[in-house]
Amino acid sequence: MKWTFTKTIGVVFGAVIDRIVRWLALSKIHPNVLTALGLVINIWAAWLFARAGSAANPKVDFRWAAVVVIGAGLFDMVDGRVARATSQVTRFGGFFDSVVDRYSDLALYMGLLVYYASINRFFYIVLTAIVMTGSVMVSYTRARAENAIPKCKVGFLERPERVVLIIIGALFDRMAAVLWVIAVLSNLTVIHRMIYTWQEARRLEDAQLRAVPNAPEAARRQ
Repeated sequence: MKWTFTKTIGVVFGAVIDRIVRWLALSKIHPNVLTALGLVINIWAAWLFARAGSAANPKVDFRWAAVVVIGAGLFDMVDGRVARATSQVTRFGGFFDSVVDRYSDLALYMGLLVYYASINRFFYIVLTAIVMTGSVMVSYTRARAENAIPKCKVGFLERPERVVLIIIGALFDRMAAVLWVIAVLSNLTVIHRMIYTWQEARRLEDAQLRAVPNAPEAARRQ
C-alpha cells in the first residue's frame, strides 16, 4: 500500500481524535453537553467576526475567529463518537445535534452580518443573507425529503464543507469569495436534492403501482 503525506496526516489526526474520544468517554461527560459546548464556541467565533468591524486590524479578529471555529469543529467531530463509545446513542441526541448545528451555522453568519453592516457593505449583507438561507435549506430539504424517500444525502455542499470554507475565508482574508461560493453551491445543492427527491419519489410510486397492478379492480369488487 502506497503511503502518502495526506494519508500520514489522516492517520495522525485520527489517532489524536481517538485519544480525545477515549479521554472524554472516561470523564463521563454527556455527549449532549459536548454538542452544546460546540454551539457556545461558535457563538464566540461569531462575536469575533462581529467585532472585527470596529477593530483596528479586522484580519486579526478574522484569523482568531477561524481558530475558534476549528475548536468548535472538534466538538462536532467527537460528540457522536463519544456517544457511541459510551453507549449513549439516542434518537433525541441525533435530533439535538442537528438542531444545535443549525444554530451554530446561523450564529457565524449573524456575526458576518454585523461585520458587513458595521463597515457599510450593503451588498455583502444581502449576500450573507442568501448564504444563510441556502445553508438552512440544504439541511431542510434533506430532512423533508427523507419523510418521502429513504435517503437524500446528495449534493456537494453539506455542513462540513461550509465550515471548512468559512475557516479558509477567515484565515486567508477571502471571506467575500467564500460567501459567493457558498451562496452558489448551497443553492445548487438544494436544487439537486429537489430533483433527486422527485426522481426517487416517482420511482417508489411506480414500484408500488407495479406491485399491485390490479388493486383498483380488487377494490371495486369489494
